[in-house]
Amino acid sequence: MTPDDFDTLMAGRYSCRAFRRDPVPRATIEAIVATARRAPSWCNAQPWQLAITSGDATERFRAALKAEVMSGAPSPDLPFPTGYSGIYQDRRRTCGWALYEAVGVEKGDRAGSAAQTMKNFDLFGAPHCAIVSSPTELGPYGALDCGGFVTAFALAAQAQGVATIPQAAVASYAPLIHRHFGIGEDRLVLCAISFGYADADHPANSFRTERAGVADIVDWRG
Repeated sequence: MTPDDFDTLMAGRYSCRAFRRDPVPRATIEAIVATARRAPSWCNAQPWQLAITSGDATERFRAALKAEVMSGAPSPDLPFPTGYSGIYQDRRRTCGWALYEAVGVEKGDRAGSAAQTMKNFDLFGAPHCAIVSSPTELGPYGALDCGGFVTAFALAAQAQGVATIPQAAVASYAPLIHRHFGIGEDRLVLCAISFGYADADHPANSFRTERAGVADIVDWRG
């Protein structure tokens, strides 16, 4: 792979918000995980563990998650951001409004925005969901390692023609996830990755976010 090939792979990856229901072959999923497992890891701890659903297991989790959202309050294992300010808030809003514009939700349409938010908990129709967890004792560094693994998973999937969306929203209902998947309290539920083949014709997949330039990211020294 040339540098241009890798840049094309990175540029092609996006957060898919509408999937076809046809499943990804097990061999393809295993190949994605086999590639992603080479992500960098603090002290080579490799803290990431996945619970991956397919078929009826995805449907059972989808139903349980939506029921939990309607009846319970969020309770994430990992504290959510205390706020977004300045450029971070601007980027967040720009992404949100681009999505709303794509799917026809107008400003002030609270019912429409609520319905779009609920699609998070329908896993955007994905046929598969991977729950990512890390040992509680490894704390932030375990979570940092898993962030690298999530990126590697998304890129490995992209190389296989499989679309992904990492989801913090799903992990905000951590107690349900612990119960549903039998994940012990000695592990932190960090996020979900919903994945499958993209519905290329769905308007939710018609926009792309902008990224900060190199000059906005790097403070050159020397």
